[in-house]
Amino acid sequence: RKVAATGRFQAILCLGLILRGETPHFDFISREVTRGIGQSALDSGVPHGFGVLTCDTLEEAIQRAGLKAGNKGGETALAAVEMANLFSAAGDARRRLRRWAASRKAREPNGGARHSPRKTLASRRKARGW
Repeated sequence: RKVAATGRFQAILCLGLILRGETPHFDFISREVTRGIGQSALDSGVPHGFGVLTCDTLEEAIQRAGLKAGNKGGETALAAVEMANLFSAAGDARRRLRRWAASRKAREPNGGARHSPRKTLASRRKARGW
């Protein structure tokens, strides 16, 4: 969370491994790690790649970290980079839209509004002498 709050990074990559042991700590730790990373991403607005493996055995972890089951860390890094690019493109589009709206507002007599404000029923009646 502290790294995301600096504003120096476009994405955060969270890699780790939680091995199941003989106690229920595995479930508690897995749940809290997931919650913490998700909360950090929401609070900071910086995309977080979630690459925390939860495995029953060390052999399973080795397989998922780059052998038969693929490289989960590499997949996570690629997803984080893609999200950072998407956030950047969305921010660029938002800035262009704001500049366009501001320039339209400056050029148009009605402050960029399409139509003049509608007259109320009372003002129309008054204009007609009712």
